Amino acid sequence: MRSINRALRGNRIHGARVQQNNIRDIVIVGGGTAGWMTAAALSKVLKNSCTIRLIESDEIATIGVGEATIPPIKAFNDALEIDENELLKATQGTFKLGIEFVNWGKLGDSYIHAFGKYPSGLPTGAFHAYWQKLSGLGRARDLAHYSINSVAARAAKMLRPVSDMPGSPLADIATAFHFDASLYARFLRQFSEKLGVIRLEGKITNAVLREPDGFIDCVVMDNGEKITGDFFIDCSGMRGLLIEQFLHTGFEDWSAWLPCDRAIAVPCESGGQFQPLTRSTARTAGWQWRIPLQHRIGNGHVYSSQYMGDEEALSVLLANLDGKPLADPRYIRYVPGKRKKVWNKNCLSIGLSSGFLEPLESTSIHLIQTAISRLIKIFPDRRFDQVEIDAFNAESDLEYQQIRDFLILHYKLSQRDDSPFWNYCRTMQIPDTLQKKISLYASSGRILPKDKELFDVKSWLEVMHGQGLRASSYDPMVDVSDTQEIADTFANIHSVIEKCVSIMPSHAEFVAKNCASIPLKSAV
Repeated sequence: MRSINRALRGNRIHGARVQQNNIRDIVIVGGGTAGWMTAAALSKVLKNSCTIRLIESDEIATIGVGEATIPPIKAFNDALEIDENELLKATQGTFKLGIEFVNWGKLGDSYIHAFGKYPSGLPTGAFHAYWQKLSGLGRARDLAHYSINSVAARAAKMLRPVSDMPGSPLADIATAFHFDASLYARFLRQFSEKLGVIRLEGKITNAVLREPDGFIDCVVMDNGEKITGDFFIDCSGMRGLLIEQFLHTGFEDWSAWLPCDRAIAVPCESGGQFQPLTRSTARTAGWQWRIPLQHRIGNGHVYSSQYMGDEEALSVLLANLDGKPLADPRYIRYVPGKRKKVWNKNCLSIGLSSGFLEPLESTSIHLIQTAISRLIKIFPDRRFDQVEIDAFNAESDLEYQQIRDFLILHYKLSQRDDSPFWNYCRTMQIPDTLQKKISLYASSGRILPKDKELFDVKSWLEVMHGQGLRASSYDPMVDVSDTQEIADTFANIHSVIEKCVSIMPSHAEFVAKNCASIPLKSAV
């Protein structure tokens, strides 16, 4: 989100000379997380240089299950100058140090994809190369012991990074949030309206395209009112009201690689350990999420309709809750993939209108955030130069493809053979971009993520190792260093992390002290 921060420091729309082609009217179609994140960021950056209107209907429900985030969300909130504790109080929020994956490699397996980084200071080469060598010699613990996020999450401990302790694992803690997405949208609505965003209640029944270029001229409300605009941002969810139903942009279907196409969501009463973790538990035809909030636990079952019916899927979900269900189950149907163009003419799709990748790695809200950041970096004028639109779409395509491959990795590397679903996933053909990464790691233990890739070496390592992929060799550069010295370094890293975690407060204590909602429910 550096582009948002730069824009906040100096609004490029304002200046000594204002161009005549600048955008004057922005119309955001749809509220929810995507709509109000977009409204909040644009109203903050653009100040009062143009009118921003958001159209939503109370009668149209949002998906509202994206309750888990990843660390970049902090940059977005910081750019808006939102106080973190106040945000978490308003959204019944808790903290997240990573994601626990249960039964993904084999039944009974468990590993954590943790945020943050491994300790630095080794002589040469990557941390994981030294670990691979020591592990092969039986002189290293499992990976999780060298990540303070992993150790703290297992112990249900929580602390923000301690910035005045450079070199300490306490400075390396990386955090994200669990929150109620509907409350987050409400929080951002209040924020946006204070900055001048105009909310319009109602349903859109039609869009008028102008001649001869086919751009959107206006949208027509159910009461007949026409809402004109220069720039339309489609945050209408999976239906893609503008980008697809009126502009017929097209959709790339990725279900051959991501076979789950259904989800059922049910909140339940709090129970179990209050860990700062999202949990993903693999089931026979998909997986189940568990997201602990202050007032409840968010649960959902993501599954493939080809291998499991709705009734069975609901039964599996209800049988694996921590407490009593608090609402009727909500059924969601989707096709995994993305729009062929997330930006088409004078319409940009953000959120689920641009595509859907299942929330296995909590990337849904992040994709909203990066789309907004990209928009601010490539903000158009009323000419809508196709070169700029193509540049935006190319970056979006790459981002979606990289996240897609990381999600496919979880399914492909499973060793489970207890159901037709897992047999399909284990043996399916995968994109060449992913196969090359798997083959490189299996051969030499090397991981070479591309520039700007969301998931770094640590992320790829923890999932590949956690699901049973083993490298046949390691980077020979590590053999330059004395093996005993490296083993002593690793032992010290483990010892220091254990000591740091021992002094950390519990997750429950940390939430109660810093950001408890009123009233604070039994979760803490």
